[in-house]
Amino acid sequence: MKKPLILFTAAALLVLLFVGANWFYKNKQSEELGFLAQEEAELFVRPHSPTLGSDEAKVYLVEFMDPACETCRAFSPFVKKIMDENPGKIKLVIRYAPFHDGADYFVRILEAAKKQDRYWQTLAVMYQYQPHWASHHNPQPHLIWRFLEGAGLDLEKIRQDMQDPAISAVIKQDMADAKRLNVSKTPGFFVNGRPLITFGYMQLQQLIEEELAANYPE
Repeated sequence: MKKPLILFTAAALLVLLFVGANWFYKNKQSEELGFLAQEEAELFVRPHSPTLGSDEAKVYLVEFMDPACETCRAFSPFVKKIMDENPGKIKLVIRYAPFHDGADYFVRILEAAKKQDRYWQTLAVMYQYQPHWASHHNPQPHLIWRFLEGAGLDLEKIRQDMQDPAISAVIKQDMADAKRLNVSKTPGFFVNGRPLITFGYMQLQQLIEEELAANYPE
């Protein structure tokens, strides 16, 4: 066998081995996290976690998010659309992974808004005006206050409540769970404990549809 052919064959085998190892790792990770969803459900849903959807839903969509994350903002209407198309079947669970510098500031606002029962309205306003206050080249977090009245908030109360030490404990717990689940970027999605291994809109939809089919057989 000529030397170039030997080198080509060896390279091809290495590629196959890499692809195979990568496939095994991803599937192994999925199996392990699926096990955790059953045995350690608290890693995915904590008592403090904001949720949206029916308590009777059999499909739990857990999202580790950062309010300053552009991709989280982009996925928000996509997730809402899937939930609207499957009424009562999907429950969204928000977990925090404020990886951007200063993003915990906005988590504190969200948690304070929860006390006024305006959590989802506040998150919607944050996402709507995110380009104004969360530019990664020139972030200006103080600008968020220009827009928060649109969520129907008592802003003075927000400023007070966001100082609650309990919010620090929420962020610490969510970050610890994110680390345990190998979440290193946002958004990090899990559907009934199964991680979104290959990131993308269609991949997330497929994962959700698989769990819908498994839990709501026709």
